[in-house]
Amino acid sequence: PTPYAIIEFDKEKNEPIRDKNGWCKKVKAGEVGLLVGKITSRSPFDGYTDPEKNKSVIMQDVFKKGDSYFNTGDLVRNIGFRHAQFVDRLGDTFRWKGENVSTTEVENMVCEYDKIAEAVVYGVEIPNTNGRAGMAAITLADGAELNDADLTEMVTVFKKCLPAYAVPVFLRIQAKVETTGTFKYQKNKLKEDAFNPSKTSERLLALLPGESSYCDITSEIFDNIQAYKYRF
Repeated sequence: PTPYAIIEFDKEKNEPIRDKNGWCKKVKAGEVGLLVGKITSRSPFDGYTDPEKNKSVIMQDVFKKGDSYFNTGDLVRNIGFRHAQFVDRLGDTFRWKGENVSTTEVENMVCEYDKIAEAVVYGVEIPNTNGRAGMAAITLADGAELNDADLTEMVTVFKKCLPAYAVPVFLRIQAKVETTGTFKYQKNKLKEDAFNPSKTSERLLALLPGESSYCDITSEIFDNIQAYKYRF
């Protein structure tokens, strides 16, 4: 079997914790950490077709100079005797308004809307707020277009079926959902673009505080969000 380790992980920063010398630390029995697998000649990592993705998954110099581990993306509890218990999948939850939002739950709910074929949900940062606001990159069903009535109806439907903190604050309308070689959604790129209209030509929508309908994010609205003109 592949040699593995469970290392300390900072959920807020979304990265492994390294000590002052730059090394990772294994968790103690009973603690939760990130599961990583050692890459050796006997257990190589075949990787993704996208080399950029490989860079984010392969960790170098973990316990000593020159070693390599792959990040499984799973948080597990060390239950001792070289056994681990699955706890959570990284990146599948984020916190907003002091609550944990499950991306899978929101994705399933958003896809219930008849004009939406696929949805990828992730958290994005809004200046001067705690946590991350929900954003959904959606692909429309064949031939579907969102009209003004849809932009209001979606809010009504989402609010009825989701807790208020889980309703997506932002939407991005994609021609197709970008998937990597392993069909893992490319959330990193989406998170980087966030709701900034200068970073994408795709349509971006926001549910501004107190409004009952999504509106297009113009550069003016984007600047106002950055300047804390709206209280999310």
